[in-house]
Amino acid sequence: MSEPATLEIISDHISEDQVIFPPGDILSDEPPLESDLHREQIDLLIRILKLWWRERQDFYASGNLTIYYSPNQKKSENFRGPDFFVVLGTDKKDRKSWVVWQEDGKYPNLIVEILSSSTTAVDKGLKKQVYQDIFRTPDYFWFDPVTIELQGFHLVDGKYQEIQVTTDGRLWSQQLELYLGVYEGKLRFFTTENQLILSSEELAQQESLRAQQAEERAQQAEERAQQAEERAQQAQQEIARLREALRTQGIDPKNI
Repeated sequence: MSEPATLEIISDHISEDQVIFPPGDILSDEPPLESDLHREQIDLLIRILKLWWRERQDFYASGNLTIYYSPNQKKSENFRGPDFFVVLGTDKKDRKSWVVWQEDGKYPNLIVEILSSSTTAVDKGLKKQVYQDIFRTPDYFWFDPVTIELQGFHLVDGKYQEIQVTTDGRLWSQQLELYLGVYEGKLRFFTTENQLILSSEELAQQESLRAQQAEERAQQAEERAQQAEERAQQAQQEIARLREALRTQGIDPKNI
């Protein structure tokens, strides 16, 4: 598994002890998301991955959050934070932004951009170049929630190589060790066995359905038991009627 490159500060005129790093608690400076569709997609990816990795404490997953990667220029005017990204081998805690020089030089291991009419050119051009050449992010994907276009790249010898689509239309992420694919119009995660990783709402619905099915099975079993008891009572009543009929004819049922 390849690792993202660490931050390099190169200067011909400033010595290392002269460099003054900006504070690490810089607030994110992202523009508003373009639509509810984009917001819901980003939130879905974050929530599902955090739930799937709930026992892990060695990752950070976030979205629409500024990544500050140059202490000399806190934020490139031509670049803003990824829509969704994951950093491995770091502390699982809340952050105001991702400040590379305060995070041991770590860059995202995976990035996903949610395309829109106003960002497609940048996501496929400038950002892809930044993620390849500066971030050295191993896995980069983009997804269009309108056209359902999904494409992925993996860093090989410093250059992005397109990830081949499986027969199920999914893309493998080496960093997450999960598949990315489209399910009901949303970008989702799938296990190595191609099983959809459920959200908390879907898990709750699944549990509710299981509970409902268990209740229905219990009710059906109770109804069958009641019907069996009614049939047994009817059989006993029929036997008693036949015995009485025999006695009225002077026949002792015990002698039959």
